[in-house]
Amino acid sequence: MTFSYARFYQYPLILLAIITLSGCGYNTFQSSDEEIKAAWAEVLNQYQRRADLVPNLVNVVKGYAAHEKDVFTQVTDARSSVGSIQATADLVNDEEAFKKFIAAQGQMTSALSRLMAISENYPQLKADGMFRDLQAQLEGTENRITVARNRYIGTVKEYNITVRQFPTNLTAMIFGYKTKPSFTVENEQAIAVPPKVDFGAPAPAQIPAPQQPVTLPAPVTPEPARQ
Repeated sequence: MTFSYARFYQYPLILLAIITLSGCGYNTFQSSDEEIKAAWAEVLNQYQRRADLVPNLVNVVKGYAAHEKDVFTQVTDARSSVGSIQATADLVNDEEAFKKFIAAQGQMTSALSRLMAISENYPQLKADGMFRDLQAQLEGTENRITVARNRYIGTVKEYNITVRQFPTNLTAMIFGYKTKPSFTVENEQAIAVPPKVDFGAPAPAQIPAPQQPVTLPAPVTPEPARQ
């Protein structure tokens, strides 16, 4: 039986490579990348849920405010702009495409806010059962978008720290791991408070300003009659 020195040294080298990769964050990159994919998929899912509500919302509002053509056009254009961008998992690896997608979603948020504000001028629209149901669905969806984006922000933050931090940055350079885009400061401020879409509550009563006390003239004492 021939003894092979090459095979004798092969297994320790493989074991050493496994230990080195584990200690330098290779496994961390793999798990973090999967977490980012899952978080981004949830963001896309909630954005799609919102887009699906738009046609029904527009149709209900049109029934009471058909002449608000400018607002309807803005909402339609915003939805078309969102639909023109391929919302895939690869967006998180392309910073420019990511920015375009987020900008299009911001345009949609603004257009929907203007659409919902129309109800203030149409009491019958506010009282419509279908409108109120869609309104509640939109508000819930906006809240879920906020939760999903915050989760994505936190996941990407941890990943990007691993990419930049020593010694895991060496592993990142060897295997080509790069930082992934996230929402800007303006985006984070915008998502901190979901857009208010419930206009059914009555406006608060105005409290009148306190009146200044009126000073009355002092009573005049009649003079005694002269004899």
